[in-house]
Amino acid sequence: MTTAEDLMTSDPIRVHPETDISEAIHLLLEKNINGVPVVDQEDNLVGIICQSDLVAMQKKIPLPSMFTVLDSILPLGSTAKMDREIKKIAATRVEDAMTPEPVAVKKDTPLEELAEIMVDKKYHTLPVTEGGKLVGVVGKSDVLKTLVGPAKSNQPG
Repeated sequence: MTTAEDLMTSDPIRVHPETDISEAIHLLLEKNINGVPVVDQEDNLVGIICQSDLVAMQKKIPLPSMFTVLDSILPLGSTAKMDREIKKIAATRVEDAMTPEPVAVKKDTPLEELAEIMVDKKYHTLPVTEGGKLVGVVGKSDVLKTLVGPAKSNQPG
């Protein structure tokens, strides 16, 4: 049975919460990866920053609808949600734009479960942890490679 340990990239690229957003963007583009785990100083997984988190910075701020009752303005939406959106749009550090407490898998997570999580939750990158510490990542391309098997040589016999 193929597991996360068989597919994962050990000792993956990682960033810290205080990493500058522009550095994270350059890293994702330069390495041509969708996401990178965010770890604290002890290598504990604290978040993940993905291209979609960074693209969200270009969104317009969703202004909640409001109505007036007896000279009071009442919002028709979550101000907490609006605060999160504003924080993400104005992010200068990874911790402001990352997804905290990301879904992580264990080394023994079977391939079928990895694929199910990626498809159902629309994740491209899954951190692999052991005792809360980052030990690897599995990306969609790692899962796709299992469909074609080992690389074959085009060299004649």
